[in-house]
Order: sequence, then structure tokens, then C-alpha cells
Amino acid sequence: MARYRGPVCKLCRREGTKLFLKGYKCYGARCILEQRSFAPGMHGKRRTKLSPYGEQLREKQKLRRMYGVLEQQFRITFAKASRKKGITGENLLRMLELRLDNVVFRAGLASARSSSRMFVTHGHVTVNGRKVNIPSYQLRVGDVIGLRDNEKSRKLGAQTLKQTESRIVPEWLTLNRDNFTVTIQQMPNRDQMDVPINEHLIVELYSK
Repeated sequence: MARYRGPVCKLCRREGTKLFLKGYKCYGARCILEQRSFAPGMHGKRRTKLSPYGEQLREKQKLRRMYGVLEQQFRITFAKASRKKGITGENLLRMLELRLDNVVFRAGLASARSSSRMFVTHGHVTVNGRKVNIPSYQLRVGDVIGLRDNEKSRKLGAQTLKQTESRIVPEWLTLNRDNFTVTIQQMPNRDQMDVPINEHLIVELYSK
């Protein structure tokens, strides 16, 4: 299974914003952007004005890296979003938000999307009572995400929930901390998706 294996802090520096790829480190003073707010590389401190294409590309890269999706998979997701009814940009964000690994992260069962992806692939997560180890699995309204009924999964879930108890769970999710379950209550709308992205630029990029 392909995934990015390089230094993730460089990705945040390149995009000039926090992508929250390192979990707890991103919320404190140890975040690399607090120390080096410029792009990586010997020319990183140079101020460059982006062209319209450059702005579109940066928005696409920012969104792709935020969710840990590689280029080909991102293109496939965009193609599916463009075939759905409604606004293509919002459809794209909604499909990314409804990925299993992202919902596990949003609910606080993982500190970062990378650890959430690992949590899913290692077989700790169930959907409607059945084990699912595919991070990109698309969830629907009414789906119940839980942890497998074994000591290891429950222990990991309890530890992470304690560490992320201050995190705000989105309105479209319902978290039951007692039995480690998350329920998809509704399809998230744009206001409920906390993603600092201008999705219209991404649609313009792929519409060329």
C-alpha cells in the first residue's frame, strides 16, 4: 500500500500552514512552524508571488497532504465527486471527510490521520460490527464505527480518547466514550467541515 514516507513537517512548512500531521506536537510550541515559518530548502525564505495556476496547485497539494492521499487516489476521488449531484468542491471535501481513517481521527480515537490510518489497517476498527481494514472505506449516514472486542483494541482506544478529550467532535458525528463507538448522524455540510481550503481553486485546476 503506497503512502508518503518522508518528513511530514516539511510538508507543513511548504504549505505555510499547519496540516496537523504529527498529532500532539502540532498543538504545542514544539511545532516546526513556530520555529521555521518559511518554506524548506535553501531558497525557502524568498518571497515569491504565485501565479493563478500556482495558487490552484498549492490548494490541491494542501488538501491532498492534509488527508494523506496520494495523487492518483486524489484524482479518482475528484472524478467520483464530479459525477455526484451538487457542488463538486463540497462533494470532494465530503468524500474525504467520510473516509474511515478520517472519521476515526475526527472522533478522537487517533491523535493524527497517519496514526488513524495505521489503527485501521491493523484491524482494530469495525463498521456496523464487521472488521474493516481499508482506510479509504466510504462511510454512510447511520454507520456505526467501533473497536474490536479485544483487550488490545480497547486499551489503545481508551488511551487515545483520554489524550484527545479536549478535542471537539464534529456535529455530524456522535461519540459514545463508554463503548468506543462513533455514529454518522448526517452528511456533513460545508460549515461543519473544518477544512481551511478554497475548494473552488481545486475544481478550477482539474477543469482545465
